[in-house]
Amino acid sequence: MKVELSFSSAQFDELQLREKNIIVIDVLRASTTIAVALKNGAREIIPVASVESAVKISGSLFGEVTLRGGERNGKIIEGFNLGNSPLEYSETAVKGKSIIYCTTNGSVAMAKSRYARTLAIGSFVNLSTVTSFMQEENKDFNLICAGRINSIGNFSLEDAVCAGMIIQNLLKNESLSVELSDSAKAAHAISKTFGRSILKMLKTSEHGKYLIELGFADDLKICAQLDSVPVLPVLAGTVIKLK
Repeated sequence: MKVELSFSSAQFDELQLREKNIIVIDVLRASTTIAVALKNGAREIIPVASVESAVKISGSLFGEVTLRGGERNGKIIEGFNLGNSPLEYSETAVKGKSIIYCTTNGSVAMAKSRYARTLAIGSFVNLSTVTSFMQEENKDFNLICAGRINSIGNFSLEDAVCAGMIIQNLLKNESLSVELSDSAKAAHAISKTFGRSILKMLKTSEHGKYLIELGFADDLKICAQLDSVPVLPVLAGTVIKLK
């Protein structure tokens, strides 16, 4: 198994990711929120790259079974039903619903991966589940960190640490032969330093501090809970569902 890693999806287009096996990681908060929504009974997640796409798609679907969720720069998009806090995606709010999902970073990476052979969504809350899936597949994988479009270099510490911890789990399996790209090795090294206290790392990361300023400190506690939502969101056609 060869594991390659990108610290941002910014350099990719859809054709470059066609037929790849991909794990998209957006710890704060898209990957976490999607896992929570599907665990709480959401029918499917429809990731889109722009607000315009979300509005266009929602116009062709049944209103009472379709929600629009997401954010721009951390805040709920005007006219949307839900923001991007996992706390909003309760069973009462999402059970049986299709959710058109648009975020600043995460849904963009997912939309770019729509022609992938395999696409799964990873975060701290389902880290071991994602690792087990990769081990079972035993194929080459690209770990794509959503990163931060509005940050220099598009780098996101929390996504890199999560990716590094997935890699660490893979390396523990002696029956696997794992080859790492240079960026994968770097993420693995980063995780050894910053993965010791996930919540502390989230609180001190750039995006974590920004979310705290917006009043989303409780979201960080949810996003930091290792293996608390042991589900595997995967691409099924053009939507994301539970495997």
